[in-house]
Amino acid sequence: MAIEKRWFSERDLEQGDASALTELNALRQELEERIAHLLADNSDQADLLALAMRAGALGAGKRMRPLLLMLVARDLGCVTPGLIDVACAVEMVHAASLILDDMPCMDDAKLRRGKPTIHVQFGEDVAILASIGLLSRAFCVLAAAHDIPPAVRAQLVATLAETVGAQGLAKGQFLDLRGGQRSASEIATTNELKTGVLLGATVDMAAIIAQSDDRVAQSLRAFALATGQAFQLRDDFQDLAGNDSAITGKDTGKDLGKSTFINTVGADEARRRLAGHLQDAERYLVDALGPRQRTRRFMRSMFAQARPEVRPEVRPDLRRAPELGPRQFADVNAGVPAAAAAGSANLH
Repeated sequence: MAIEKRWFSERDLEQGDASALTELNALRQELEERIAHLLADNSDQADLLALAMRAGALGAGKRMRPLLLMLVARDLGCVTPGLIDVACAVEMVHAASLILDDMPCMDDAKLRRGKPTIHVQFGEDVAILASIGLLSRAFCVLAAAHDIPPAVRAQLVATLAETVGAQGLAKGQFLDLRGGQRSASEIATTNELKTGVLLGATVDMAAIIAQSDDRVAQSLRAFALATGQAFQLRDDFQDLAGNDSAITGKDTGKDLGKSTFINTVGADEARRRLAGHLQDAERYLVDALGPRQRTRRFMRSMFAQARPEVRPEVRPDLRRAPELGPRQFADVNAGVPAAAAAGSANLH
């Protein structure tokens, strides 16, 4: 069963916040159209490589990373038209990484975002080449992003390139495949490389374009790393056997026998860690952006399903954070196995 392409609704954001909802869906529409344009359909059905690249990049995901980049930049006061191409480049890199992650020699996944994975649709050879094609296209788009000075573009290219290689996504996937039995701290390192570094690059690039100072950039990076840990924990709960793939949008039970936080420290402790990471993410985002609401509202929508079964103790420095409304980052379902993923299934 394919997942319906689901954009953001009033339930995702604060009730009645029509202007935020309109802005978010407009950005999402802009991203969809721009990615489709950058990966133009040549109408040649025999060109499996082009079709596979489009299928990988134009799936039903929520576009969390490119939207995060654009919202952070806007909260930092930057609205240059070049933001859209920078955001699209990040999404192409993410899509390329998912194609490789799903390969039989990697996670051997058959379902992604409610549809057959790219190697299932087009074959393993085409899938590998489509991933390479998306990576190449991403850097071409980034290097030519309009309305961004050449020196800034060079910095953006360097930031994203470092994220892909042996310091980031590639190393994270390697550790996940070959890590064996690992401690909780080693699992956290793998999760940071698999998810946190690309989120970190996303907010780093927003800060670079907005010419933010070091304090803001450091707080944004800390926010991204905490959020990356939270997303990986959420994925671990979604992967538990018995979850419905029609809801999660991807295979479940793939982590059986692997070293995950749930398998290592237990579900209750994993829930506490998830809630703690979300509180850390909120605190760092407040440090970086102050009272600005775009990014904070969006991040609440990523996790706002239900309340956690287990809450961590409130840390003293969190008590000074401003009130954010009825739903805080930690007001989430921190991994109830069967149905928690319905609204945030397409984070990846």
